[in-house]
Amino acid sequence: MAIDSADRLYIVDMTARIQVFDADGDFLRMWRTPVHTNGRPTGLSIDRKGRLLVADTHYFQVLIYSPEGELLKKMGGVEGHRPGEFGLVTDAVDDSQGNLYVSEYGEYDRIQKFSPEGTFLFEWGGHGTAAGQFRRPQSMAVDQHDHIWVTDAVNHRIQVFDPQGTLLDIWGEHGSEPGQLSYPYNLALDDEGYVYVSEYGNHRVQKFTLRGEPRGCWGRHGRKPGELFQPWGLVRDSRGRIHVLDKRNHRVQRIVM
Repeated sequence: MAIDSADRLYIVDMTARIQVFDADGDFLRMWRTPVHTNGRPTGLSIDRKGRLLVADTHYFQVLIYSPEGELLKKMGGVEGHRPGEFGLVTDAVDDSQGNLYVSEYGEYDRIQKFSPEGTFLFEWGGHGTAAGQFRRPQSMAVDQHDHIWVTDAVNHRIQVFDPQGTLLDIWGEHGSEPGQLSYPYNLALDDEGYVYVSEYGNHRVQKFTLRGEPRGCWGRHGRKPGELFQPWGLVRDSRGRIHVLDKRNHRVQRIVM
């Protein structure tokens, strides 16, 4: 799920449809990715030009669309570990200079950085549990300092890097207590010094300070309103409301934390 500056929600589902809704859930439009026999996209984001970046995971590429669904550009499309080739792409985000960061999992578990023109610059990461390594870097966010926040999902932690790929901070441990994480799949930053994390394994959303100090939890496992079943993503709108993609319940829930 992604959200644009007009609070329109972009959601990809298991049929490879990208549907667009307003903030109250009213349907606006839809389109499908070109092919999806091998699998569906698993990550969406909006870049600073207002374009939709689609992590077309099982086709080893990033698709760039206009808000209306016009395919503007493809990046990648070749599986491999060489510069510009991709493993299973999970997310793509840009920084204030227009550079693009693409995360991958599988054999590679890395992040590649590209110039605004799409030229490969460098990469960092690698499969593992050591600081700076990843096991399924599922999603990213870029803050006002161009620091890259990464949900290191299978390591049950958050890692933060500068634009050169240098590790700045790392926090989180596996568990179900407040402050612990279980498969963090997505995060969102606000302007007040907090980060919100959706946990696929704990069926909840947690609010943290930027240093990883817990400030609240919302949700529990279930199918009723206020309950979650493997939440995949979340976004924060212009009014500070959190929209949670409640994957196995096939719905979106909106909360305030």
